[in-house]
Amino acid sequence: MGGVAVDSGPGGVKAPDGGWGWAVLSGCFVITGFSYAFPKAVSVFFKELIREFGVGYSDTAWISSILLAMLYGTGPLCSVLVNRFGCRPVMMVGGLFASLGMILASFSTSIIHIYLTTGVITGLGLALNFQPSLIMLNRYFSEKRPLANGLSAAGSPVALCCLSPLGQVLQYQYGWRGGFLILGGLLLNCCVCGALMKPLEPPKTLQLKDQEQGEDETEKKKEKPKLLDFSVFKDTGFVIYTVAASIMVLGLFVPPVFVVSYAKEMGNEDTKSALLLTILGFIDIFARPTCGVIAGLKWVRPRCVYLFSFALIFNGTTDLIGSQATDYTSLVVFCIFFGISYGMVGALQFEVLMTIVGTEKFSSAIGLVLMMEAIAVLVGPPSAGRLLDATKNYMYIFLLAGSEVVLSAVVLATCNFLFIKKKSPTPADKLQNIAVTEDTKTEAWSEPADTTDEEEKGAKEEQEKETKKDDRKEKEGTDEETEEVVRPESITVDSQEVEKFLKETQQNGHTASSPETCL
Repeated sequence: MGGVAVDSGPGGVKAPDGGWGWAVLSGCFVITGFSYAFPKAVSVFFKELIREFGVGYSDTAWISSILLAMLYGTGPLCSVLVNRFGCRPVMMVGGLFASLGMILASFSTSIIHIYLTTGVITGLGLALNFQPSLIMLNRYFSEKRPLANGLSAAGSPVALCCLSPLGQVLQYQYGWRGGFLILGGLLLNCCVCGALMKPLEPPKTLQLKDQEQGEDETEKKKEKPKLLDFSVFKDTGFVIYTVAASIMVLGLFVPPVFVVSYAKEMGNEDTKSALLLTILGFIDIFARPTCGVIAGLKWVRPRCVYLFSFALIFNGTTDLIGSQATDYTSLVVFCIFFGISYGMVGALQFEVLMTIVGTEKFSSAIGLVLMMEAIAVLVGPPSAGRLLDATKNYMYIFLLAGSEVVLSAVVLATCNFLFIKKKSPTPADKLQNIAVTEDTKTEAWSEPADTTDEEEKGAKEEQEKETKKDDRKEKEGTDEETEEVVRPESITVDSQEVEKFLKETQQNGHTASSPETCL
């Protein structure tokens, strides 16, 4: 949890950190806006739905809860579909489902119909868009990932600033049914965003290398990957994050759902009350990218989990203080600080998860995390609605939500400090450093070894030259000795001739003494 994962795409493709990734980021911006802003924007129609069907606050709160539950609870299903079919087709089908649900909801005759259409069908469509968009964003960005997450998360407040006033206008002009129908048409833009999710392709060099490999390796590559990898639960950091995030979701989405009704209960106009969500969203727009830039700093990124914990404490404390609001001005101040803290949480929650598990396991990890959070989402807003029906006081709702968020921050920071801090300097990095030092040492020792070998070779060559010289000298000496041996033989030959000469002279009548005297 304390380290930064170096990410590369599937098949060894490194994240480009730009290029077509900016188009992918724009699609994620729109998808994130629809996914998170819709449950809050729909709350603008709650008053009309209460009058239409004669239900209470807790009944209408189930609409937002079911939307969020489908967004989170279908995480494993989305992971399986993405691993099987890819991100682009899943997102385009999800856009059709999201639009179909809102269109069918405009013909509802009971609150249960809205649960099934807006809650289940639209929620499923948004889930099929939201999770694959995050997976693609994680594949296209690595070094610039915190900034990319912050910019993508800014789509939520931008959409909230637009959809909340738009919903109010649609309600006045066309009623809640016409408003749902038009919102369904807007959701078709999810299909366009899905078309932007072009899968990463390996470079030609890698393709050639893959072709040159043997049949055994290709068969191993053709083996189907796991559609849902449960091995992420072996990671202590992932388990801590999942538990803390589940507690966080219990209270994180409660204030935005009820703040408009809270303002209306104080006697403010509907348009003025809906403006609170616009203020909250406007602050949130700048908070998320700013937090993404801060999280990308070298000395902050390895400790982003503690920055995330601080954001949760900030958000929970804001809820606790906001529970004491008594007029519209205090609610405006609450929305300003809540927008800052909420933007920090939104920018960091998935960045921390990406840091923990990396790219390869992120598609499975996010699905499992969202599934665990879905239970909390189903319990959070409806429980707050029941508490409101029982007490008729919004103060207790905000107190409960704030305490839950603060508890999640304490769990995350404390468990990370106790169980993960000792492992923060990863052993892999240490092994790499040791390997590097050992390599340098071996290189340093190998260089003198090479020089000694060369010296030995030179000495041997000199010895061989000397031996050759000696051999030559010996040969010359033997030649001289042979010459000396030949000279006396030549003398003996001459003495014989002399004797022959003497004998011939004696025969001819000449007298001579011994040959020695003649000589």
